[in-house]
Amino acid sequence: MYEVLTLNKIAKCGLDNLDTNVFTITDEVKNPDAIILRSFKMHDMELGDNLKCVARAGAGTNNIPIDKCSEKGIVVFNTPGANANAVAELTIAGLLLASRKITDAVEWAKTLKGEGDNVGALVEKGKSAYAGPEILGKKLGVVGLGAIGAKVANLAIHLGMDVMGYDPYISVDAAWGLSSQVKKCQDLKVLVANCDYISMHMPLNDGTRGIINEEMFDCMEKGTRLLNFSRGELVDAKALKAAIENGTIASYVVDFPSEETLGMENVVNIPHLGASTPESEDNCAIMAAKELSDFIRFGNIKNSVNFPNVEADMETKFRVTIAHQNIPNMLNTFSSIFANDNINIVNMINKSKKDNAYTIIDVDSVPAGLENELSAVEGVYKVRIIEA
Repeated sequence: MYEVLTLNKIAKCGLDNLDTNVFTITDEVKNPDAIILRSFKMHDMELGDNLKCVARAGAGTNNIPIDKCSEKGIVVFNTPGANANAVAELTIAGLLLASRKITDAVEWAKTLKGEGDNVGALVEKGKSAYAGPEILGKKLGVVGLGAIGAKVANLAIHLGMDVMGYDPYISVDAAWGLSSQVKKCQDLKVLVANCDYISMHMPLNDGTRGIINEEMFDCMEKGTRLLNFSRGELVDAKALKAAIENGTIASYVVDFPSEETLGMENVVNIPHLGASTPESEDNCAIMAAKELSDFIRFGNIKNSVNFPNVEADMETKFRVTIAHQNIPNMLNTFSSIFANDNINIVNMINKSKKDNAYTIIDVDSVPAGLENELSAVEGVYKVRIIEA
């Protein structure tokens, strides 16, 4: 039996995908085989030698110590696209919130309580302070065309907007799903300079942190409206404040409030509601559980943030999986060990992702000591032997 530790409440429909004959699910175990979580911050956790994978029921993995996991051969999964519809719908709401000063108007309307029969007249007198433009015919720039960004772009096309998209790393699958009416842009500065609205849909990493900064604000036209439903740190807070004060940014809608944004004018702070729908939580839980199960039972990897996708049907009684550094001669070294032990390799698959690699080897027999031999190879993180 494999022990799975839950660090957050995970939807039952997701956990039901973990076969109770194979997995024990608990929220109290010190050295689990796998962890499934949502937003729990793992950075201060000790990662036991028995831990094989971490499955995040959501797209963002900033709450997980990715580098530490990689060094120990722990595969980290996320669930890209499972919450895409929920975030895309909220982004469309954000477009309207950015335009029509709806939140300010609602708060002002509350102040009229107690005015009795004068409320109607006061509404008519005061509503002009909250006027804003329609989005029909306006230009929207979508930064990041993954599962969410592509949906936002397509929805905006249907709403009559002129859409421009920027994503230097767009996947083939995302490109297939993108409307042909979305104009492709190769330069982020060109996009921000030509759009009335800009919507951020990028992951947060060292290359994207503060990507919307003073330089980008200087390229924008006065009155630009900016939406951020990805991560707050994509936008430099100091530069944002200056851009709002000088009129470059007419409105900023963010799903990740901070101490800085809560104190700014013309900012709509949404308390991280992007994926807060029952459908999204269920979808994320189901996908995370299936990824975890397929990895633990068969060694297959799909949607990992630190190791490559490697999937294959198990053709033999035994499968050997090796998480290792992406360095030369590793496959030759592995093959030599198998040959010296007189083991016939039925199938071998190897793929890499930046500094890390993953190898699946299907064999008919596994002699004693093989795991130790492979684990002793310099650059190997973790070896597993899976029996069908």
